[in-house]
Amino acid sequence: MNEPPGRPAGDFFFSLCPIARSPIIIDVYFIYHQKKTTMTQRLNVHAKGQGAFKALFGLGAYLAKCSLDKSLLDLVYFRVSQINGCAYCLDMHSKDLLAMGESIQRLLVMDAWKEAPFYSDRERAALGWAEAVTRLQGCEVPDAVYDDASAIFSEEELVELTMAVIAINSYNRINIAFRVEAGGYKVGEHAVEASR
Repeated sequence: MNEPPGRPAGDFFFSLCPIARSPIIIDVYFIYHQKKTTMTQRLNVHAKGQGAFKALFGLGAYLAKCSLDKSLLDLVYFRVSQINGCAYCLDMHSKDLLAMGESIQRLLVMDAWKEAPFYSDRERAALGWAEAVTRLQGCEVPDAVYDDASAIFSEEELVELTMAVIAINSYNRINIAFRVEAGGYKVGEHAVEASR
């Protein structure tokens, strides 16, 4: 039997049947079995970066007092963290949202919010804007996304929403870069920092 290149000869998985040797199955298998990165925190970024975090805490304090609802902001934070793959922020914002009464169903379906019937027009506009600002496909935010958002949000709210997207993208990148461990967040834990 011809084994896929780069895979061990005689591997039981590939000897099962011809369909197991299809390119898609091989890719899934190889990705799943490749050496995984151990999630060990690289350094205590909160202890070593206190000065740098002061600037982000200031932005957080501004956003905590802005005109946008906290639940809407946390939905945006959750969605951007999904896009970026930030486990720490997904853990944090899912816990905060659930504590505010958010449904598990809406969190589980968030990745497909465009097709789901249970997000308001305001939430849809915010999520569309957050995705476009996060991804900047083609180095721009499409006019259609801007038009949708500006039809729902005032100019001041749109600036606040943009600052929220910038803030969560910053935290995502810091947490991912330094492998900040997820799972230990307690609801409201960072509220003191945001108020500084």
